[in-house]
Amino acid sequence: MAKKQEAAVDIRHYDIVLAPHITEKSTLLSENNSVVFRVAGTASKPEIKAAVEALFNVKVTGVNTMVTKGKTKRWKGAPYKRTDVKKAIVTLAEGQSIDITSGI
Repeated sequence: MAKKQEAAVDIRHYDIVLAPHITEKSTLLSENNSVVFRVAGTASKPEIKAAVEALFNVKVTGVNTMVTKGKTKRWKGAPYKRTDVKKAIVTLAEGQSIDITSGI
């Protein structure tokens, strides 16, 4: 029975951390032992910390979050809105690292 609960927890972690956010700025942050992830809009900082620690087997020292509001655009004259994106900057403990170029 314990294995079924553990598997459910792993699925929940995958629902929280959606993808790495790879930009020039996030690459510069990696020099300071930080990684940027796109996360679920309803995810809290403790949930993000637990998910990253469980998925990547690392020690997280801090989590900062931000919500980037979607821009209003036009396509063939009709306006539409891009979706909002929540990002988390996860700071890792000294000596820890995550290789986001490889799969989980």
